Amino acid sequence: MSSTTILSDSSASRITRVEELAYELTIAEVMTRNPITLDINASMRDALDVIGKAKISGAPVTRDGKLIGILSVEDLIRSLRDGRIERKVTLYMTQNVITVHEYDQVVEALKIFASTKVGRLPVVDAHNNLIGILTKGDISNGVLKALQNDIEAEELIRYRASHLFEDIVSDRTSLILRYAIKKGDFLHGGAASNRIKKALLRLGASNQIARKCGIAVYEAEMNLIIHTTNGGFLRVEVEHNKIVMEAYDDGPGIPDIEKAMTPGFSTATHEVRNKGFGAGMGLVNINNCVDEMIINSSPEKGTNLHMIIYLDKLSKQG
Repeated sequence: MSSTTILSDSSASRITRVEELAYELTIAEVMTRNPITLDINASMRDALDVIGKAKISGAPVTRDGKLIGILSVEDLIRSLRDGRIERKVTLYMTQNVITVHEYDQVVEALKIFASTKVGRLPVVDAHNNLIGILTKGDISNGVLKALQNDIEAEELIRYRASHLFEDIVSDRTSLILRYAIKKGDFLHGGAASNRIKKALLRLGASNQIARKCGIAVYEAEMNLIIHTTNGGFLRVEVEHNKIVMEAYDDGPGIPDIEKAMTPGFSTATHEVRNKGFGAGMGLVNINNCVDEMIINSSPEKGTNLHMIIYLDKLSKQG
């Protein structure tokens, strides 16, 4: 699912497990560790030997373990054409490299792949040390492994499910889940929404319900991380006939809610966008995953995002 994808009502109800895993898996779980690299002092001939023997399409260039650039096969071809095969890799490498972090969700890397022409993404830590490389093939292999783990865990999940949605009878019964979300905490981004989705599955929710809730809460969680002043809170209340989700903060508020609902509109900083976040699709995707969405926002009180999914409506559709 790319950053330019708008979830329609029908597509939101047909979210596949593969698409869902993009929101669950972190880059650390699928990336290739200890990638082949080129030293800053290497020549283009050295690079030709390394890349040729490894049969790869490019390699990061490092200095003392820190990423400083990336060299592709196309760069090698240019050096051969120019007759400069003995020159250093720094002459031909790309210096402004798009990177990702190990704690990012895979969906953020997919957004970058969809919006750029890059074939590989270096994975760096907080100090710009290179710790891995990510390709679309790595993502495919990681998703296949996760699907296999799903099959092995399926019977256990079914055993543990208590089917609260069907079995509990009372005037009003609810389960409340609450999570504090910190401003700028990309390290744990997506953790709360993943736990909420897993909790719903163990309560007997269908895959369709859990997936729609998971994506809606994920987008709300990332908004708290990206756009607030001090972070905020996620609150999910599960009843027998509906799931109510809330995200609230005391941040700067949303000046123009109608404009914020425009696909692609974003107030994310340049730094956040460089991390692969803030594509401006969050509120749009939330709105198409839930039955009701209400936004109350002001500079004085912050923002309250109220979302509802009606379970009886989904059961009738199924």
